Amino acid sequence: MTVSIKDVAQKAGVSVATVSRVLGSGPVSDALRARVEEAVAATGYRPNLSARRLRSQHSQTIGLIVSDIRNPFFTAVSRAVEDAAFQAGMRVILCNTDENPDREAMYLRLMQEERVTGLIFAPTRATLARLDRAGLDFPVVLIDRSGPSGLYDSVVLDNQQAAAALVGHLHAQGYRRIAGLFGNTSTTAVERHGGYHAAMVAHGLTPDARFVPPYADAAEAEVAGWLADIQNPGAVRPEAVMVSNSLLLMGVVKAVRKHGLSIPGDLALAGFDNEAWTELVGPGLTVIEQPVHEIGAAAMNLLFERLEAPDRPTRKVVLSGTCVVRGSTAPLETFRV
Repeated sequence: MTVSIKDVAQKAGVSVATVSRVLGSGPVSDALRARVEEAVAATGYRPNLSARRLRSQHSQTIGLIVSDIRNPFFTAVSRAVEDAAFQAGMRVILCNTDENPDREAMYLRLMQEERVTGLIFAPTRATLARLDRAGLDFPVVLIDRSGPSGLYDSVVLDNQQAAAALVGHLHAQGYRRIAGLFGNTSTTAVERHGGYHAAMVAHGLTPDARFVPPYADAAEAEVAGWLADIQNPGAVRPEAVMVSNSLLLMGVVKAVRKHGLSIPGDLALAGFDNEAWTELVGPGLTVIEQPVHEIGAAAMNLLFERLEAPDRPTRKVVLSGTCVVRGSTAPLETFRV
């Protein structure tokens, strides 16, 4: 039976990252180093020589490419990745692409020039479609966006289930005309749209979805048309809107305020990411809370595992979100006659 680095970590009662740090002469206390070394001896673990060679040829640096550092979700995930890298004695190169495939290509070239040990990446759909032809000589772990099955390790939210949960909650609160607003650059938004659409059909409702650039100003402009119709009693308008990320959520809030309307009195609202500000807007916004720290930590663990066993099958880690219910989705009957 082959002993893995995970067996050593379990024996020592520490994380895989800690074992990697000890084996790689990273910064750890003498007591912790002794504990891991005892576990190595007890299990008979032998470090993978090809992984050692791979690490020695590279810079002990982790590349991290995110799509929008202004999005608090990616800020939090970046922090988790940096924490895990520091614990492993590695550095992080952080790059922001603004969902631009040209910038992604530039930063992928940078990662090759810097000979990073591995890359954690949130790609656009355009770049993901050709990533296997980029000739990267280091392992890649995708976060937030999943790729073709079997090509890359990835850590994602169960996006379809989360979006369906928001639609189900709105339906239970009495809403029937539920519009959806989704970003137009990522696989994440596509998956969330899929969950929204399936849940609407399952509840016997008519989907009304729009795709926009995943930024607050784009959402504000798109929703302005919907909200203008609210002042026309004969207009068929949404009773509620579900949006696919926190920046779009912010844009909807700005549009509602600009039109002098209220949440949820004129428009109920639900979305993704439990940022601090979502609790402070009006009666508070109903959101899906993502396990952001767990996403970053899981991505680093997948990267360490890939370095340890370069030929192992790819893994996709799917995590669940939590629906945080607040006043923005109060029951329809409480404020409309």
